[in-house]
Amino acid sequence: MKPLPDYNHSVVEQLNVLTESGELTADPAQLGVAAQLDRILTDLKIRKPAKKKSALGWMFAKKAGSAPSVKGLYVHGSVGRGKTMLMDMFYQVAPVEKKRRCHFHEFMADVHNRVHAHRQKLKNGETKQADPIPPVAAQILAEAELLCFDEFTVTDIADAMILARLFTELFAHGCTLVTTSNVVPDNLYKDGLNRSLFLPFVDMLKAHVQVVSLDSPTDYRMEKIKSLPVYVTPLDDAAERAMDMAWKELTSGSAIAPTEIAMKGRSIPVAKAAGRVARFSFTELCEKPLGASDFLAIADRFDTIFIDHIPLLDADKRNETKRFIILIDALYDHTVRVFASAAAMPEELLVTRKGTEGFEFDRTASRLFEMRSADYLALHNQRRAA
Repeated sequence: MKPLPDYNHSVVEQLNVLTESGELTADPAQLGVAAQLDRILTDLKIRKPAKKKSALGWMFAKKAGSAPSVKGLYVHGSVGRGKTMLMDMFYQVAPVEKKRRCHFHEFMADVHNRVHAHRQKLKNGETKQADPIPPVAAQILAEAELLCFDEFTVTDIADAMILARLFTELFAHGCTLVTTSNVVPDNLYKDGLNRSLFLPFVDMLKAHVQVVSLDSPTDYRMEKIKSLPVYVTPLDDAAERAMDMAWKELTSGSAIAPTEIAMKGRSIPVAKAAGRVARFSFTELCEKPLGASDFLAIADRFDTIFIDHIPLLDADKRNETKRFIILIDALYDHTVRVFASAAAMPEELLVTRKGTEGFEFDRTASRLFEMRSADYLALHNQRRAA
């Protein structure tokens, strides 16, 4: 399912076309959000472009708010209600040359990298600007006047402390924000350390976006999953087609692109990602030098993981076997949905049983079975909606 690639088609029109074709079910709640997104499309079309400034001029402009601004949208609601699909429809037809759509975690990782780079320049004597936020904001706005975030959430104190200052700059110079989230703005960074210092950002956010709830009665992700195979074997063309079909269903309407998960001093590359869905090969996850902290970061970043081409695990693959055990433990503990193609059923994957690995793999096989169950998928959905 792809939105209509034409600026003349509103989000409401796109929904109606897809509903009439049978690809979507009519949903009044989604239509309400679509109408709000169309309001932004109209405002963006009639907005006068801001006068161009050099980066230096932008940083030291005295007249805050001089750039034209369009009020954005903050769409919150439970998982699987269609928030990301609607935002992607909007993004594809938004009449803005400079725009950016990404996961919020990805955006913040980029911000921290830019801040670090600026501090290195300051250390090396390449700049006299001590505060990194104005130049970083200038860089971001030079690249995108419209920001679309999937899964706006704040759990890290470093993110919480930087957001207010960063978006003060961005909003003051005409940036428009459209974002999805599982929580209302007032619950962002709930119970976080020094949260009182974060609250001014919440007030500023609500002043620059319209907050709407998408409370559709149907979890469309769960409806899709009921008819999809979540563990396919053996590794043949049929398995490949089944995995591709499931991937297409769960990412339809979303932009698929490579991303990375920022770790301390390094990053984990993700070749294919769409929102909170990612696809890996067994080789990418278990034949690379990844450990428990990496797998926990992946489980925290994504709700659904595809793992292609799990082989038979023999004596020559002891390290890969250990990583696979740790990986499944991390995904299970985070109730991540797993779609997998494998050479055999879970209990038959481990060919060589030596030492404690055999007993540990019994747990892995059991968890792989449980992760296919309706109860596990329902628990996954409940925890993501919490």
